[in-house]
Amino acid sequence: MELNFKLTKPITETKYLSETNCSRYRPILRYFYYQYEKLAYRMHKEEVFEALKKHPFFEAYTFEQCKHDLDALVEWGNLIPVQDTSRATTIDEFKNKQFRYHLSEYSVEIERLTIRLENLAVEGASLEPSLFEKLLEGISKIRTIGHEPLNVIDAWWRSLNADFKTLNQDYQDYMRSFYSLKAEERMKTKEFIAYKDALINYLRNFVKGLQRNAQLIERVLKDIPPETVASVLSKVIEYEKSIPRLDALPDEAAIKENVEGRWQSIRGWFLGEGSAFSEVSRVLDLTNEIIRKITRYAAQIAESRNSAANRKEEYKALCKLFLSCTSIDEAHQLSAMVFGIFHMRHLKGDFERATESIASSVYEENPHVISIKPRIRTYREKMSRNCIEDKKEKKNSLQQAYMKELEQEQKIMNGFLKDNTLKVAQLPVIERHVRMMILRWISKAMAASDKSAKTEDGRVYKLLWDEKSYCTLQCTDGDLTMPAFILEFEGEQL
Repeated sequence: MELNFKLTKPITETKYLSETNCSRYRPILRYFYYQYEKLAYRMHKEEVFEALKKHPFFEAYTFEQCKHDLDALVEWGNLIPVQDTSRATTIDEFKNKQFRYHLSEYSVEIERLTIRLENLAVEGASLEPSLFEKLLEGISKIRTIGHEPLNVIDAWWRSLNADFKTLNQDYQDYMRSFYSLKAEERMKTKEFIAYKDALINYLRNFVKGLQRNAQLIERVLKDIPPETVASVLSKVIEYEKSIPRLDALPDEAAIKENVEGRWQSIRGWFLGEGSAFSEVSRVLDLTNEIIRKITRYAAQIAESRNSAANRKEEYKALCKLFLSCTSIDEAHQLSAMVFGIFHMRHLKGDFERATESIASSVYEENPHVISIKPRIRTYREKMSRNCIEDKKEKKNSLQQAYMKELEQEQKIMNGFLKDNTLKVAQLPVIERHVRMMILRWISKAMAASDKSAKTEDGRVYKLLWDEKSYCTLQCTDGDLTMPAFILEFEGEQL
């Protein structure tokens, strides 16, 4: 996409569609457009005012308001004023500038667009398989059309583009209607069943026409020599350049880009571009999806009908059973069997069930006792008095085990100490619990500000290490790489 001034500038000609007085601006421009179609291009403000005053909506409309409205439309570029000197008989009349107004090109196209938007629901879209036959016939003519006069080639080109544009727009509009909220709701109604078969047949006929002609069109497009296409398109461009236009000079580059782009669009629609899928395959997928969607909704409606019919028969059988009851007690029993208990109470709680079966009866469950407490403020639960248990033996056993563990640790550590110093780098292979004890001592010293701490037996030690020196502590359950810590103990060895 190329950004230019035309694309980035605001379109002031559309302001009249949303301004405060659009109820006056739009009728004025619509009147100009209808006169434009009758080849009455220029009109005086008096003609516009008289035409508007015929409608009840403009009963209170004044000539001054009409002049202000026309001036506003001139300012936005919707109307172009041309001074009418034919009526001027004096100098004052010439100075007052009696204007005649005509529509600008933008206003003509905008009014055409608004008319199309107003009639969207009326026009509707359709799927015509005959368009594929016309496209096949038009594309096939490219082999022989090159020898015809330029005006004949241009007529063929315009007809081909019109058919392609109609096909592309109609299928998009028709497919879009199936994805609207209104279509979804209509497909769920019972009246849709009668409409379903005709709609599916219509879509299938379109698919058949598409499959039959699309392959032929693809084959023709592939077999056409590029030289033939280039020759015909050059003649189309030549004829477009030769059309005299007063509003602008013919731009050969823009005309060439437009013509070649349209041909590539037709070719890409049937053959695809590069690795992308063609639009034909996309149309087939969308149509088949819509058919499946219609069939699914129809099946759901039919299923709901059948279920309602079956339930109706069940209700009739139930009524016959109630009619056959000989007494009111028998009817009550039947009602309890069919509808259950009317006034039941449910107890909720964290009950432990003996089985997870949902078919088990209440009478098959184990009884559950719930203690109910009185709801009074003065209620207090009774405290049970228990004597203090003597745990002296347990304490003595734990103390002896702890002292034995300390003695064992002292024996082990005394074997590792040399001159009241423990060097981690010089330790042999040690047990896991010895490593845990050494790491506990190191951790306690690291947490202290002076890097000193006490062991469990009361010995004071200080932690020393070199940040650049590392060692590997070998243990029975693995190796540990750590700084080469040194623990210096104070006092004599125990």
